[in-house]
Amino acid sequence: MLQIGDEVYFSAVFLLVLFATRSAIGASAVTASIYVFIVMFRFPQVPADQASQVLRPTGLASAGVPVVAHRAGGHDAPENTIAAIREASRNGATGVELDLGFTADGVAVLMHDETVDRTTNGTGAVGTLRLAELRTLDATGKHRLREKFKGERVPTLQEAVEECINHQLTIFFDVKDQPDQMRQADPGVVTALTHRPWSLSRYGDGTPRSLSAWTNYWLGVLDVLLDWAHHHLLWNLCGVSAILMQKDFVSLDYVQYWAERGVEVVGWTINTAVDKQYYQDVLKISYITDSLREDCEPHY
Repeated sequence: MLQIGDEVYFSAVFLLVLFATRSAIGASAVTASIYVFIVMFRFPQVPADQASQVLRPTGLASAGVPVVAHRAGGHDAPENTIAAIREASRNGATGVELDLGFTADGVAVLMHDETVDRTTNGTGAVGTLRLAELRTLDATGKHRLREKFKGERVPTLQEAVEECINHQLTIFFDVKDQPDQMRQADPGVVTALTHRPWSLSRYGDGTPRSLSAWTNYWLGVLDVLLDWAHHHLLWNLCGVSAILMQKDFVSLDYVQYWAERGVEVVGWTINTAVDKQYYQDVLKISYITDSLREDCEPHY
């Protein structure tokens, strides 16, 4: 069925095709085909009450909005570890965001990067290491608090989930290198889209990704199309319950836009007390942070 505002975009498609082909029948057929495709192949949204159990859990602290520890709180403890999950719970998080990778023998483990180089004392791609090899690495290898958490290992998915259940933490999974849709495996899974405008043409700090002006121009065009797709097509097709948006692009109007479509906005990554206060008191929406204890460097 049509969602709020969709009639504008289907009308725009009709007019563009009509202008290009000069055929009202052809324009109608193309527009109708796109609509039928969306209706036939879209995943319906998870019921609102079910989604709210994940996105708006009960028993929140006095701040009143859910706070999710990014990579389980990578500033307060070594990221994506059992120690980080425990620290996040101790510091008042309502949930944790965890990154999943897969070992050479097909075991799901917590790891953000394709390699273990940045976060451990080892080297190599996660997908080329067996679990037994991964277990020999120190997951605190390069963390600022490595002495405090020395010896922490890379956990498996099962270990992490059990720890989160013990602490009653909601889990936001970021699944790496898996093209299949989560909703195909389980239609009841609450899913979200993660988006940062201009991510194809620019890094998070605004630096162009390419030295070529022409390359950046075309990447910019793709960025516009990708942004449009996130806001008017992909969310509907995938039946998501939330959109995780980079903090600099979130406003009251933006929250309202998605609320009208039954979609929650979650901001990332909120790393200063001033920004956290804004999310708690003004926007009143969930946010993801690297630290629940202090201000830390921005994360893009």
